[in-house]
Amino acid sequence: MNITLHKSEIVNLKSKITITGSKSESNRLLLLKALYPGLSLENVSNSDDSHLMNKALSSTSETVDINHAGTAMRFLTAFFAVQEGREVTLTGSKRMKERPIKILVDALQDLGADIRYIENAGFPPIKIKGKKLTRSKVTLKANVSSQYISALLLIASKLENGLELTLEGEITSVPYIKMTLSLLDEIGVNSSFIGNTITVKPKTDSLKPKTLTVESDWSSASYYFSIAAVSAIGTEITISSYKENSLQGDSVLVNIYKEFGIEATFANNSISLKKVSENTASKSFNLVHAPDIAQTIAVTCFALGISCELTGLHTLKIKETDRLVALKTEIEKLDGQVDITNDSLYLHPSESIKDMVSIGTYHDHRMAMAFAPLALKTSLIIEDAAVVSKSYPTFWDDLKTLGFRISE
Repeated sequence: MNITLHKSEIVNLKSKITITGSKSESNRLLLLKALYPGLSLENVSNSDDSHLMNKALSSTSETVDINHAGTAMRFLTAFFAVQEGREVTLTGSKRMKERPIKILVDALQDLGADIRYIENAGFPPIKIKGKKLTRSKVTLKANVSSQYISALLLIASKLENGLELTLEGEITSVPYIKMTLSLLDEIGVNSSFIGNTITVKPKTDSLKPKTLTVESDWSSASYYFSIAAVSAIGTEITISSYKENSLQGDSVLVNIYKEFGIEATFANNSISLKKVSENTASKSFNLVHAPDIAQTIAVTCFALGISCELTGLHTLKIKETDRLVALKTEIEKLDGQVDITNDSLYLHPSESIKDMVSIGTYHDHRMAMAFAPLALKTSLIIEDAAVVSKSYPTFWDDLKTLGFRISE
């Protein structure tokens, strides 16, 4: 389904939006709930990825297909490796079969897991024979995707001797690692993160009944920061439910968007975003700890006609698509100019935005949502608009409540 976003303006200058629970937190907690049935969850993400994760965890099938859900692929690889006596083939979409899994499989095999590749070495699909893992020490490069690290940490308390994970080099995506450890702490799993070593103790007792509420998704919040930045001074958007001391790495949006004139105020589990000033100076951000908001920031800068340099983006090449190439391709369709390297993006300042361009989304939910704020400047077409269901199914309906004019 393609949709047309007609050039719009925000009608209700004091709009309120409720955003679904964090996909990152939900998928971690769903796995922990499968390991510890005493856990109950509220405000779980209604995203496709979380539905797929939940369905896979409750499946009794010999083949589990997680489609495009990269987080689920990593977390489930670890989960099924410790399900004693269970044999599962874990597969996904064509793109998923192109996304590497070798780093995680190697680490699990070092711990004693029985995993083999079915088609291409290093990539899904994989066959996993669950068993008791007694080894406890493993080493990973520190700059790998945090999802590999979190996958190991999530099952660590179920390993007979726990886990001692050593990370070699400079650690990236620290907030996501700390999120995982904080969630483990909330269910009574003891861990430590000292220097480059993470230790998780085995949990031998059962979890007493406990309910956790998932915070709303900060990556989804990024699009409203962008909308506020591109809007007129005085525009205010309230989004919920958010905590000032969030576990999510993308909460750095609060500080980043100060540079775009956005004042963020927390109250009653909500955050109000108010455009208080214009700031058209060139922007420079290292997003090594929050790469998922790179697309949003790049499009914000393009909409405002300002240049930006974004670094720390090496993990974007193995997402739903190569996001650096995709950004360059689509922004240049709109008459922008973008330079990319293996881990950075430079957007040149621009004076105009081409009208009614069709934006490719590459099966990537973030491409669709990141470009949406441009409708405050020009009309554009979003291809395969339903792809937003991967993380934020009600996105287009929520934009309509702000005043965005959308037609199919």
